[in-house]
Amino acid sequence: MHLDPMMPKVVAAAFVVLLIGLFLRRFRQPHVVVYLMAGAIIGPHGIGILTDAGIAARLGDVGVVLLLFFVGMEVSLPRLVANWRVAIIGSALQIGLTVGVVWLVGAWLGWSTGRSVLLGFVVCLSSTAVVVSMLREWGQLDSEAGHDAVGVLLVQDLALVPMLIVIGLMADEPTTAGTVGLQIAGGVVIIALVAVVLRKGTISLPFAARLRSDHELQVFSAFVLCFGFATATAMAHLSTALGAFVAGIVVASARETEWVHKSLDALRVLLVALFFVSVGMLLDTSFLLEHWWILGALVIAVLLSNTFLNAGILRALGRPWAASIYVGSLLAQVGEFSFVLAAVGQEKGLISGYGYQMTVGLIALTLLLSPAWIAVVRRLTVGNERVA
Repeated sequence: MHLDPMMPKVVAAAFVVLLIGLFLRRFRQPHVVVYLMAGAIIGPHGIGILTDAGIAARLGDVGVVLLLFFVGMEVSLPRLVANWRVAIIGSALQIGLTVGVVWLVGAWLGWSTGRSVLLGFVVCLSSTAVVVSMLREWGQLDSEAGHDAVGVLLVQDLALVPMLIVIGLMADEPTTAGTVGLQIAGGVVIIALVAVVLRKGTISLPFAARLRSDHELQVFSAFVLCFGFATATAMAHLSTALGAFVAGIVVASARETEWVHKSLDALRVLLVALFFVSVGMLLDTSFLLEHWWILGALVIAVLLSNTFLNAGILRALGRPWAASIYVGSLLAQVGEFSFVLAAVGQEKGLISGYGYQMTVGLIALTLLLSPAWIAVVRRLTVGNERVA
């Protein structure tokens, strides 16, 4: 039988992930760090087992959609809605203040307004995948800190849409009225669906009784629910992650979470791992070594400023200092959707190729280092029970 040339590479990559995981888990490092380091080692800038980061990234994006689907099933919707002040007001303040600070820095350095706004948008988005993965691992997804972080992350995901519109305006490519209309209509439908779930509490899924006894059909029905909602929101020019999250809420309200978890959890683990491996593959070691002091200073500045800016906002909204600093550390890294903004910004000419490489390096390094930063802050603050 003919051997597919990709098979040895896939097996070798999985073996490297396993070895790194066995080593780092002895030191209680989160799985996120394992996958990022594995990606850097096996990628085109490492030993070169895998060279096409694009394929891994596309599969990894599916993993992020699944991750948000599971979050929707596990997070209490009434508590999340009751926490709207932190999610909406906190996110708006965080985005506005971050863009304002970057604009001031850009004015001092002579950047164009478009470049300053773009980089402000890039820095203010946190990583849903990193934060949710760590909260799940620590059993804090349904805690007060978990609800604060998830609420902010969801609003940031929604904010990606107007950010892309603003970037288009900066590049003299305004969004069409039809696109805006679809986004508004999609938002209204999502709000209406969430309102129905909140009012009724429990809803019934079609064919739920038959599906409970058929595992293979369960897999396909769970897949259709998750990616059907994600596709619908994508067609409305909204975030696929938002659609998957709403699908999770619907499944949870139908009380069908047990068999859905069993059907898709293994796929979620594999695809989320691929996402982080693809991010690690973007790390260009030669570029990092050449510009290490600039990137190092930027990483430290971003982690510290995002932590304490978010902490200050949460404290102003009534959270205790310990909890505020902990949630601030959770939101400190630059997120995966910032890759999208950076790529669009380069395409529109708002940043150069060098600027894009610096941005990618900054995003990847903050994703790599943020679990350690979060763990340190958690150890310092977790003594206060309100944090957990």
